[in-house]
This record gives sequence, structure tokens and C-alpha cells, in this order.
Amino acid sequence: MSEPLVRPAVLDDAEAIAVVHHTSWVQTYSDLLPVAHWESDTVDGRAQRWHERLSEEAPGNLSVAVVDKQVVGFAKAGATRRKSGVPLPVRSDELLALYVLSERHGTGIGALLLGAVLPPTAPAELWVADANPRARRFYEKHGFLPDGARFIDDLNFALIRMVR
Repeated sequence: MSEPLVRPAVLDDAEAIAVVHHTSWVQTYSDLLPVAHWESDTVDGRAQRWHERLSEEAPGNLSVAVVDKQVVGFAKAGATRRKSGVPLPVRSDELLALYVLSERHGTGIGALLLGAVLPPTAPAELWVADANPRARRFYEKHGFLPDGARFIDDLNFALIRMVR
């Protein structure tokens, strides 16, 4: 295995990002979502959405991790989004996504991606599934702590806000 390369995402990465995104969701949330969810949540659907996002003039701060010419993870940060019925954002920057294929967990790729989209000491916030203790531990290791804000998303996931 070669060393991971973290670089800004380009339009040609849309399909590979979709594969990582969908695969990570299946690996992490398949027991928490109804079978019907996976009828509409497909790699093709995610690829179309990522292609649209990457086609924008400025897709934002989106990086991919590549090992042996394969995208194995991605991360995206940007301006904090406001959520209806949730206390106001407490940081101006938000980690919007960070996904790494499970076979690459524990290799440092997640930390490389996080550092690529958010400087290590930069104040930021993120939302993480309360039912995902592995991800919560990862973020705590990188200085994020729960601040008590909670949100139930469209999929009925309880999310908690973490800040640093």
C-alpha cells in the first residue's frame, strides 16, 4: 500500500466520492435505517449529486484521500449551516462531511482529511450521529466536544453538535 495522498477534489472524483459516501453509510447505518431507504439511496444517485456539487464554480473546501489511485475517503468543510429549531451556530466554520472506507479506519487517513479541510487548531463545529460512538471518539481525539445541542434529522437520526 502506498502512502495516502490528500488533495482537493476534482470533477472526475464525483463517482469515487459517491462510492465512498454510500459504502460508508451502508457500513455504518444499515442497521439503523429501514430497508426502504436503500431503494432510493444509491451510488448512482449520490454520484449525480456529487457531480452537481463539483460542477459548481466553487465547490468549497472538499478534499479526497487517495491510496494506490483509489479514493478511500473525503472531507468537506464550509460555512456553518443553520438548523431550524437548534441553538444558533457557535462557530463560523463547520465540518460538513468526513467519510473513510472502514478498511482504512485506524490508518490516519481521517486525521489527514480533517487537517486538510480544517486547520488543526481552527475553531469549528460539526454534527455527528449520537449512535456513532466510533466517530464521536475520533472527533474528541481531535479536540471536538459535545456542547449539548441536539437535532433530529430527516432520517430520524439523533445528531449532536461537537465544537472546538
